[in-house]
Amino acid sequence: MKQKRFFLSDSELPQQWYNIVADMPQKPQPLLNPQTRQPAKLDELSQIFATECCRQELNTTEAWIDIPEQVQELYRNYRSTPLVRAYGLEKALDTPAHIYFKNESVNPLGSHKINSAIPQCYYCKQEGITNVTTETGAGQWGMALSYAARLFGLEAAVYQVKVSYNQKPYRRILMQTFGAQVIASPSMSTRAGKDILTHDPNHNGSLGTAISEAVELATTTPEKCKYTLGSVMNHVSLHQTIMGLEAEKQMEMAGEYPDKVIACFGGGSNFSGICFPFMRHNLRQGKKTEFIAAEPASCPKITRGEFRYDYGDEAGITPLIPMFTLGHKFKPANIHAGGLRYHGAGAIVSQLIKDGLMHGMDIPQLESFDAGLLFARSEGIIPAPESCHAIAATVREALKCKEEGKSKTLLFCLTGHGLIDATAYEQYINGDLINYEYK
Repeated sequence: MKQKRFFLSDSELPQQWYNIVADMPQKPQPLLNPQTRQPAKLDELSQIFATECCRQELNTTEAWIDIPEQVQELYRNYRSTPLVRAYGLEKALDTPAHIYFKNESVNPLGSHKINSAIPQCYYCKQEGITNVTTETGAGQWGMALSYAARLFGLEAAVYQVKVSYNQKPYRRILMQTFGAQVIASPSMSTRAGKDILTHDPNHNGSLGTAISEAVELATTTPEKCKYTLGSVMNHVSLHQTIMGLEAEKQMEMAGEYPDKVIACFGGGSNFSGICFPFMRHNLRQGKKTEFIAAEPASCPKITRGEFRYDYGDEAGITPLIPMFTLGHKFKPANIHAGGLRYHGAGAIVSQLIKDGLMHGMDIPQLESFDAGLLFARSEGIIPAPESCHAIAATVREALKCKEEGKSKTLLFCLTGHGLIDATAYEQYINGDLINYEYK
């Protein structure tokens, strides 16, 4: 009998996160203080983020960071997540490729985002913080943060991108179920939101606008409230490596090693998490695994952006980040993959892409849903619109294997399920979705 799914026992779960910066031949350029334009210091970043997260952000020498015992205990509520051989998808594509996916949709929050929400709220609680604030696009991160805040007795305020707030009411309802206050961004509750709406009263929001509002709220009372982030920053990528570290052991159980690792790309959290542990073997041992970041064709910061320092938010409040960016004023199209509608990429991934160690692939919206529907019908799992981009890139690579008559091992990250995205699938099936081109 062919084995479909691979799990780890509790004793096999990783007890450390992997910090790829320690192994990078070219370190990322430092974050800059937006006022002084000098490298940001620990005490400056601590005005925004939990202090321990800031230490992790600035850590360039330690390859392994211990996972706190309480965080490990909470991880064990849903980890390990399964590594799955996609036999159904392979058959549907008639490809010689061996396709695997790391299924992060099976945890109670439905996506990989909880992997970083738990440690961020843990560190805030340890610091004596009472409130956390954040932004969210499609709502996966907002749900995860709302739940993690409840675990540690913290009050959460979530600024959700306005177009997603209206497109995805159920994620908003679930955030509220966990006790979070959810505000459509841009809003009139912050100076940043008021300025944006004054300039453009019909602004549908972006992750950049929501970040501006959340950071502003956090910095008004930094001794009580901290900003938490679901992507982009180094410490978030660090926490997400739990996925790739598990997948590494699970691929060994399957008796294979990936030729290509693929993940969707918004700011880089799940892409970093699945890729970095495998990338370390490229850096340390000379392996030749290819890493592909699947981004929306309407928001192609990797394939068509410029590498430079830019703000992480629209209002220009955050530290300056060395990134591939479309510009922090970029207004993304209203695609359903709300978690990918971000103007920039994280500093670590940007440096690795700049050095030619990873690359991007842009996917039109309709192609992503074509792939998502094929996956649902062949594997029985309805993927989130964000995940559909990774599936579409995997389909491209699998068909390439078929054309060339070569068998390669492909691994992609299924970041979350699409059960709360039924309206997106309804619009796709009814022919109401269109492709957007970047201009």
